[in-house]
Amino acid sequence: MQRLKQPAVHGRGAQWGAAPTRFGLATREADGDWLDVAEEIDGPGPKLRTTVAEERPKTIVTFNRSPDIAFDRSINAYRGCEHGCIYCFARPTHAFHDLSPGLDFETKLFAKPNAAELLRATLANPRYKPAPIAMGTNTDPYQPIEDRYRITRSVLEVCLEARHPVTITTKSARVLRDLDVLTELARQRLVAVAISVTSLDPRLSGLLEPRASAPAKRLEALGRLAAAGIPAHVSIAPVIPCITDEFIEGIVERAGQLGIRSASWIMLRLPHEVAPLFREWLATHFPERAGKVMSIVRSMRDGRDNEPGFFARNNPRGPFADLFRTRFRLACKRAGIPQERIELDCSRFRPLHADGQLSLL
Repeated sequence: MQRLKQPAVHGRGAQWGAAPTRFGLATREADGDWLDVAEEIDGPGPKLRTTVAEERPKTIVTFNRSPDIAFDRSINAYRGCEHGCIYCFARPTHAFHDLSPGLDFETKLFAKPNAAELLRATLANPRYKPAPIAMGTNTDPYQPIEDRYRITRSVLEVCLEARHPVTITTKSARVLRDLDVLTELARQRLVAVAISVTSLDPRLSGLLEPRASAPAKRLEALGRLAAAGIPAHVSIAPVIPCITDEFIEGIVERAGQLGIRSASWIMLRLPHEVAPLFREWLATHFPERAGKVMSIVRSMRDGRDNEPGFFARNNPRGPFADLFRTRFRLACKRAGIPQERIELDCSRFRPLHADGQLSLL
């Protein structure tokens, strides 16, 4: 059955639920001619609300052996993300909980209030060896519910106490609310912050990432971080052909003016349920260019919507990929961004006791 086209869902990235069919869960779709006049007859449907469930995991640091990423451990304070970025590669993780990678990912969130306590226990393990902990690798540590829970801040405070290095990736200017902790971490070479900027058009960003900070606020945050002496990095992630690629040069130029010393870009990835969600988004907001966008994406992924293999997933190929690389490289050269490597200091680490005391060793 072909799904009937419905009005755009305002204020959210996904336009439908995208049930996790990989796991054979039951699905249900509205059908019938009445859909065209349902709102006139029954009135508007219930407004989507964001709910947060608290969970108490037994561990908070996730270790990985992926050979093509720069970190081997990470912390995700939240599951799901209210930012609602339609292209988010983390969406399929909600399917593991029998929830939709579509609207459920944006509206049914999970918080881990005991994250700092669990991190303290990890750092108290005598066998633990320090290496930078990455935050924001799956869901954003500064999404709106951080205002209420302050889990990210509590984790940073433990890192500061233990002198443990940490990296942050975010699309939110809320990172500035922890400027005091970040400044002290930076003074000891214990933190680096990357802010992802996908476009310079607030209207477009409102469609792509409806509850993330506006582009101007993210750039302002980058400038304030750099001015405070915090290693700040701009990430153009993702680049979407024919949708956001026109902003590559502008974002890099603005970052250079703000004193940013390193930059990167990532091509759009569409794993698992993200591909149909993104196609639906294109059909809703950019129907006239949807075919062209996906044709270019597939040309860089060996004719597929997504390339999942190690190294290949973050290494698009073909003429368009080469063109984007060249544009980015020249933009960085013109902007005077030297691509400085940010090295964090693991030698300052002080093991903690689980009861909150510092080790005497």
